[in-house]
This record gives sequence, C-alpha cells and structure tokens, in this order.
Amino acid sequence: MPDVPDPRPLEGRRLLLGVTGGIAAYKAALLVRLFKKAGAEVQVLMTPDATRFITPLTLGTLSER
Repeated sequence: MPDVPDPRPLEGRRLLLGVTGGIAAYKAALLVRLFKKAGAEVQVLMTPDATRFITPLTLGTLSER
C-alpha cells in the first residue's frame, strides 16, 4: 500500500516571512496562503518599502495575525 502524503506537512511549525521592497513582494500573499494551507503559523515582517507593493492588511488577513 503506497504511503499517503501528509496533507499538512508544516503542522505545528512557526514561520517568520520577511517581505522587502522588491517587485517580488506581491508573491508574499501566495506564500502566506500556501504556508497556512500546509499547517504553519505564519508571522509576516514587512519593511516600509514593501508596503508600496502589498498592503499590511492583505498579509495580516491571510496570516490571521
């Protein structure tokens, strides 16, 4: 019988995601969503320049923090 992959491989893990003022900052929303779906608790830390690309409200809502 094949092994069933763990649907929440990050269950119980705590992650800190740093977001800076580069154009790739918009991808932070996708990362937060994927980390949460995998079971992780995510805290987001943003630089002031990061807010030019994505709002703290967006990341706060997705991370539930």
